[in-house]
Amino acid sequence: MGKILKRLDLYIIKKFLGTYIFAIALIISIAVVFDFNEKLDKFITNNAPWQAIVFDYYLNFIPYFANLFSSLFVFISVIFFTSKLAENSEIIAMFSTGMSFKRLMRPYMISAAIIAIATFALSAYVIPKGSVTRLEFENKYVKKSKILTARNIQLEVDSGVIAYIERYQDYNNTGYRFSLDKFKDKKLVSHLTARSITYDTTSTYRWTIKDYTIREVGGFKEKIVTGDRIDSIIKMQPSDFLITRNQQEMLTTPQLGEYIDQQKRRGFANIKEFEIEYHRRISASFAAFILTAIGLSLSSRKVKGGMGLHLGIGLGLSFSLILFQTVSSTFAVNGSMPPALAVWIPNIVYTFIAIYLYRKAPK
Repeated sequence: MGKILKRLDLYIIKKFLGTYIFAIALIISIAVVFDFNEKLDKFITNNAPWQAIVFDYYLNFIPYFANLFSSLFVFISVIFFTSKLAENSEIIAMFSTGMSFKRLMRPYMISAAIIAIATFALSAYVIPKGSVTRLEFENKYVKKSKILTARNIQLEVDSGVIAYIERYQDYNNTGYRFSLDKFKDKKLVSHLTARSITYDTTSTYRWTIKDYTIREVGGFKEKIVTGDRIDSIIKMQPSDFLITRNQQEMLTTPQLGEYIDQQKRRGFANIKEFEIEYHRRISASFAAFILTAIGLSLSSRKVKGGMGLHLGIGLGLSFSLILFQTVSSTFAVNGSMPPALAVWIPNIVYTFIAIYLYRKAPK
């Protein structure tokens, strides 16, 4: 019995992972064809080299797209091959040997764990590096996504040091109406104002301040210094406030965590998309277990509708999950919902659905 069950575990794992890879290959092939047809005019208009299209864009587009919809592929895979097992009465044969439904879930959960670990490793460390090349290609040949200006920038550049720029322009690396306030024990000790401030791209954190006035406060005494130009090290750079579209996708998970912590310390508020991406990578991996349990519970029973009914219900649930995730993330970006809660709410709701279907599954 032990040997039979071990062979059965391997059989189910191979079926699961094989169907998962086949589903990815099939759907990605269709997605690439549609994407190419949609962007062909822009490729031709912007004179995109074919080598760049293949290696810079699509070679990085495929793993990104596959990982983004990994949960959908998991669901389809489980329902597809489990429905076939049920139609061929193989699941009935397994139960007739004394196997419980809980025991049947073991190889499914092992497969889900393999997919979850691979999905997280790809999204956390591998795909962000490829996304840098992919998004640079899109910005150059498809759609301009780089932010060129920013207004009303305020952030803490050091402990007790607050910088403010009314308007910053990327084309000349210059900010206008700049101020720098230094506080000690919550008291203002220095206030610098300047007409403009220009970033030196050849050196990190080096800025040139022009037409400046420094007012130093010491008790009842004040000292005022003016000048035309001064070079200074200020711990900020344009990338801190010129946030490019989908910039969060270009950071690995450790970089995302470090960036979020740094921006929070600086008092920079526009980081919700980065927090959502950070938590989404973890929740998307965990969703593999939930959707596997739902798919197995749905498709393990032999019904008259067969695979078509199971696939219909499965696709409905999977697309509703994706819609739920999109809506909750939008609430987090545009509303007051915490990003971590917004990302995990769909998983929590579908966990209850999984528990309900598990209890209704054939025993």
